[in-house]
Amino acid sequence: MKRKAEKQQLAAPVSAVSAIAARRARQPQEQVIVPISPSPDRRATEEPPTKKTKPSPPTDEKWADSTKPRTDKRRRKRKLAAEGRQDDSMESTPQASEPLPDEPSADESRWEEENEDITMSDGVEEEALAQNEDDESYESPTNIATEIENFPLSKTRLNKSSVVYADENRLCVRIKEKMNLVAVGQYDIWVKRGVISLMGAKLHPSPNLYRVYAPSTHSLPVIKCVTGIEGYAEVEISSCHSGMYRLGDLSPLYQRIWNSKNTAADEATLKASSRRTFSVLYTSSDDPLGRHLRPLHLEKKWSAAIKHLSQKVGGLRVLVCGPKASGKSTFSRYLQNHLLSPAPQTENGYSNTDGVAFLDLDPGQPEFSPMGEVYLAHLRTPCFGPPFSHPSLDGSKDGSILRSHHIGATSPKEDPDHYVLAATDLMDHYRRLLADYPQCSLIINFPGWIFGLGLEVATWLIKSLGLSDVVYMSEKGPAEVAGPLAQAASEAMVNMITLPSQPTEYVTRSSAQLRSMQMQSYFHKTQPAQLQSHIWSDAPLNRIRPFSVDYAGPRQGILGIMVMGAHHHPELLHDLLDGSIVSVVAVENQNAIAGLMANADIPEQAMEDEDEQSDVDPDTNMDDATESSANESPSQPTLLSSLQPFITRTQREDLPYLFIGSGSCTPLNPKYSRSLGLAIVRGIHTSTHKLDLVTPIPTSIIQDALETSQGIVIVRGQLDNPNWAIAEEYYAARATERRHSASVVAARKTKAGQPTSNRTHTDARKQKETAKLLRDRVRRAGNVPWMTVVEDTGRPTRPSDSANQKTMWKLRKKAYPGSESEMDW
Repeated sequence: MKRKAEKQQLAAPVSAVSAIAARRARQPQEQVIVPISPSPDRRATEEPPTKKTKPSPPTDEKWADSTKPRTDKRRRKRKLAAEGRQDDSMESTPQASEPLPDEPSADESRWEEENEDITMSDGVEEEALAQNEDDESYESPTNIATEIENFPLSKTRLNKSSVVYADENRLCVRIKEKMNLVAVGQYDIWVKRGVISLMGAKLHPSPNLYRVYAPSTHSLPVIKCVTGIEGYAEVEISSCHSGMYRLGDLSPLYQRIWNSKNTAADEATLKASSRRTFSVLYTSSDDPLGRHLRPLHLEKKWSAAIKHLSQKVGGLRVLVCGPKASGKSTFSRYLQNHLLSPAPQTENGYSNTDGVAFLDLDPGQPEFSPMGEVYLAHLRTPCFGPPFSHPSLDGSKDGSILRSHHIGATSPKEDPDHYVLAATDLMDHYRRLLADYPQCSLIINFPGWIFGLGLEVATWLIKSLGLSDVVYMSEKGPAEVAGPLAQAASEAMVNMITLPSQPTEYVTRSSAQLRSMQMQSYFHKTQPAQLQSHIWSDAPLNRIRPFSVDYAGPRQGILGIMVMGAHHHPELLHDLLDGSIVSVVAVENQNAIAGLMANADIPEQAMEDEDEQSDVDPDTNMDDATESSANESPSQPTLLSSLQPFITRTQREDLPYLFIGSGSCTPLNPKYSRSLGLAIVRGIHTSTHKLDLVTPIPTSIIQDALETSQGIVIVRGQLDNPNWAIAEEYYAARATERRHSASVVAARKTKAGQPTSNRTHTDARKQKETAKLLRDRVRRAGNVPWMTVVEDTGRPTRPSDSANQKTMWKLRKKAYPGSESEMDW
């Protein structure tokens, strides 16, 4: 209420003269937001270089003219302006930078030692960002021609002295101390000698392989030699085939994010016909696709804070909070990798064997689960990659998710009470984890919802969770946010650390697109029993065998269907459910249904009966396991009969609409329920009373939930519809057609000049028939509901234009009224 009153006071009426003056004052600032010049202001976005560049010597008259004294330029400009002509010598002149040497110079080494951990600047134009008045963040695409800055990436050069051995799959490199190596793509790294740092983790020589995902959507991880034997570390980088690159056939969001053609560094160690799943880059200009590539480095204060927090070992309970896109996830990832580094027992006398607990309270951008979930994960090994490279931890050697709750939205502001209950329950389970792992540290990732009610939730968590530290990711945070956080930390006797934010101004994927990528990766990820690492399937979801379960009848496997939010008419349940993303929630106790104990008489003997649980044959499929467990469990019929007063059956489909509350649906109590994962409702069969669900939840988890819980409830939240799933078949058909066309062209080139035969005519006829079938498949895939295929009939773009026009996404921060903060993104 106080903030609302302050806003009303700020919105007092002003005179017309003041309004005109304010409008004129805003005009130069608007030009900063949308620059007209093809080259942006380098002062606002330039990063501290790790190498000094020198201009090439003058080679033509234009360069000589551009180096004339400034007075001659001004004199000539005034003369030409009076004559109405344009100065041709004012054109931009090319500048060439020297190739990066193997060894840095003395001045460069001194600069790197003083700024060892600082290689990125915020790059924020506060004057332009302060114009946004809305509290919500947004992204806007821009096609303005931007100059791709050439960033130094790898200091280590691949030559005879640095390359130990190399083939079409492996590359063994010696990295000297204080030198680094950067690669784009997917690879496994093995440290053979020395110590290297990678995304906060210090990796020592061991037989372990660590998988690294380095797409162009995020800053590239840097492999740096920390301590070497005889002055260098030796690492082997090998290709890996996880199948994630196949997702490019299902969505354009996964295209152009990995390595493509061989770079200059690859050509030195590869044959012309070979290609690995990764490519070493010396500078960002070596990228064949011309993308805006950046190295992943931390600021010096971030590194100091991580070292300080890691010294607390088992007593660490840290909450990381701050504005949106300020670097909370990156800082948390670096901190957990640093704590999970498999350091020998001799280093600092400590070896982490209890792992790290990660409490993710950000349902909009979770790290190890799809959006809409908050969870508690127990991590055992470092993770190197963006969130869509590890969308879940089921069956993973990296760790496991101990407990998860479905929030049903990308922001907790939809239901703060349910959000607080879920966070409290997850914290209780962490305390139980300490009984088995007393040295297990805790990292809590809080969302960017830091203003208004979100600030009240953050201060309540600081006072009630028994934390040891609070990290606030903004040194320029407004007093109305930083003040209450500092006061709450002081009252709870918790140490508070304030760090500068480290955002990225230009990205190739918006926040909504990254969420879609993570959701698509979640539904296509599989974990074969014979493999230790997970892989991704390129089959569209409409070709995957669904999981069928009864929602009515004697073999009912679903107790009810809840729709979070406002109350809906039961006859609309079919439209709300069909084709949507739902959560599969296991009800552990009847107290999970709020108000049930007060409105219904439930015998105490029906609460739990673990001795009479039914046994499920592990050889049966998911359908039989669900139906048999639902039919034989003695406790479920009692719970189902108790839910009858709260269930409304639809007339046409007989769907069990479960609604409890007044006005809006009351969610299940997190203390007595848990989310098993997400599923897509692919079909509703009214004749057989079955739901077809497409879900990556392992069968073992569903079987365990049916044996130990009292039933399953389907919860429909407020998540976006899976539009990416609707278009998967179309993109898969187009990808198959393109591959067939490419194979036909290659075959024609091979047979060029050879005499024709009957077999040649037969092959040509088969190729035409196959091409026709593929075109028909593309046409059928494009003619589906909720999708319109728009053909590009415009004139083709000239090569010069396509090279200069780079479609990027510019993230702009939001200004809090009356503050000079780094704003909420």
